Amino acid sequence: MIDLDGFAEELMAQLSTNISFTIPIFGGIPVPESCVVTWVIMAVLVIPSAVITRHLELIPKGPQRLLEAVVGGLNNFFHGILGQYSRKFTPILGSIGLYLAVANVVGILGVKPPTKDLNITLALALCSIVLVEYAGIYAHGPKGWLVSFTKPVALVTPINILELFIRPLSLCMRLFGNILGCFIIIEMIRFVAPVFVPLVFGVYFDIFDGLIQAFVFVFLTTLFIKEAVE
Repeated sequence: MIDLDGFAEELMAQLSTNISFTIPIFGGIPVPESCVVTWVIMAVLVIPSAVITRHLELIPKGPQRLLEAVVGGLNNFFHGILGQYSRKFTPILGSIGLYLAVANVVGILGVKPPTKDLNITLALALCSIVLVEYAGIYAHGPKGWLVSFTKPVALVTPINILELFIRPLSLCMRLFGNILGCFIIIEMIRFVAPVFVPLVFGVYFDIFDGLIQAFVFVFLTTLFIKEAVE
């Protein structure tokens, strides 16, 4: 007989946000596990990139060739959507995409994905919307950006203002919900068939679905930026 109570307790334990350590200032600042994993992912992405770009060669080879292929692919993708504004926003959009891609698939290493923490996804969503509104100000100036809230007619101004809160909430809950949903499914499969089946489905959800969610998040942000600059 399946112990549903035990499964529920184990699932809640897995979903809880653990505190890795506490910084002893201002009465103690707790640092959650998701934040530590994010720092590690940043180091994994930034340090090799900094080392490779210190000695660039005219004819790329080895790691430089791979790096240029990734950068070239990102440039082409964002230029196809943003056009002349792509050079301005490709670095930050590409960085967010690479971070999310690694963060969503890090579960295959036995590490809890940081995007399973609602605080992380909310922070990413807020950064995304700040970037979108900056794009509108950059393209049209402060006055033009404010006037855009009255388009197409002044009657819809409250709805346009409300979108400032709806968009980050939508991005946050979409990313968090999908990553959390995949995790719950894997835990249920592992609970019922703990030997071989979880490994196969775990690879699928951790890699395939994780990369899709990273792409969707960045793609929607790019579309919002395109709307803001038009």
